[in-house]
Amino acid sequence: MNSIELLKARKAELNEKTANVRKELSKIVDDGSFVEFNTFSFAKNEFYGSDVPGLGVVTGYATVEGFPVYVVCQNPDVFGGALSKANCDKICECLEKAGNAKIPVLYLLNSKGVQVGEGVAVLEGVASVLRLSNELKEVVPQIAVATGDVLGSTAILADNCDFTFVVGKACVSYASPVVLSASKEGETKDSVANAKNGLKTFSVESVEEVKGSVVKVLSTLHKYSDFQQETGDDFNRNAPYLNESATVENLILATFDNGSFIEMNKDYVSNVTVGIGRIGGIATAGIIMGGEENGVDLTLDVVLKIKNFASFVYDNELPVVLFVNSNGLKADVDTCNTPVMTELMNMLSNLAGLKRVTVVYGKAIGLGYSAFVSKAFGSDYVYAFAGSKISIMDGYAGMSVAFNTFDKEELAKLEEKYADAQDAFNSAKLGCVDNVIEPEFTRQYVISALQMILN
Repeated sequence: MNSIELLKARKAELNEKTANVRKELSKIVDDGSFVEFNTFSFAKNEFYGSDVPGLGVVTGYATVEGFPVYVVCQNPDVFGGALSKANCDKICECLEKAGNAKIPVLYLLNSKGVQVGEGVAVLEGVASVLRLSNELKEVVPQIAVATGDVLGSTAILADNCDFTFVVGKACVSYASPVVLSASKEGETKDSVANAKNGLKTFSVESVEEVKGSVVKVLSTLHKYSDFQQETGDDFNRNAPYLNESATVENLILATFDNGSFIEMNKDYVSNVTVGIGRIGGIATAGIIMGGEENGVDLTLDVVLKIKNFASFVYDNELPVVLFVNSNGLKADVDTCNTPVMTELMNMLSNLAGLKRVTVVYGKAIGLGYSAFVSKAFGSDYVYAFAGSKISIMDGYAGMSVAFNTFDKEELAKLEEKYADAQDAFNSAKLGCVDNVIEPEFTRQYVISALQMILN
């Protein structure tokens, strides 16, 4: 067999072993754009007694609607996608190239863990991958697509990514869901696999759905597109429906350019919505508290969701618009017995580093004001809806502590007496609020403020 025929034979063997993972990748990247490197990386696996074509990992670079990406694909057809030291070395080389070129990384993950026959050597490789991935967080976006179950150390890699797509019923877990479900009576494999732990950025039914979202994300992150783009949406568009109903959906509809908002981590903590989009063409992050008339009580999960998102916003140098409706820390034993106060300070530190426009549309009570509204913690501009409540305390619980009485009639009188003190106009008089606005004009005020803080 001559050298050309030998090369063709080797390519055919490799393509056969990696056919399925290449097919999955082709659903996301542009046709003909994928260029593989380290193609003929073969290693002898002494424990399993076999050669491993491609080392169970396919790496290279490609484009997604013209956006360049480096690619790491685990091949579940080789030892179930289990990581080996050689796998990790190959991944590390790809991540180094991505960091040097400042190009996003796209991972297709499908792994049962590590190849246990390699012993501690594979753990050293895993540590190198996680270190490089962590170093990339402030440099380039990392996008993970869980095409099947992602278990063990690879799950930690997925969690470290900026965006994690979970396809269908795929499970991303640091331990086998079978083991986890067995650890607690009444739990099932599915309930563990679908745990609302904040890891999942997007849920999709098929890999084909990922491409559009990846393009939308990269089109919004100004490192890879213009910071301000013409979206065709009117800067002066009014939203009279906000005067009647300031729901989370209406706030997004009224403020962000049409169809531009991308919600992230939807399944984690439903009463706080986070995401990115464009406002007046400006790439902007959004944090919107729900809770309607009750407001949002700060629990550990709420604080962690905002803290982690603020870190992402900082890494990607985006301004943020924060819609506030908060009662402060939740007053119950379960919340008190969590590290919520420590994480609250970490959250405040992350928020303080952002360019921020704050809009109080509901409540800002106690720490709900200090944490999210105060200029001491980084609000560049503060607006409040007419009818919003800003005060030290709210309701009978606060009154009973402040005035040392539990008499219902007395508390009712006190609540009525201090109701006017909660009016946002009082905060404006003190210089704590820049302007009290009609809700329907929110978009105009936010665009104006964004233009000022970014110039």
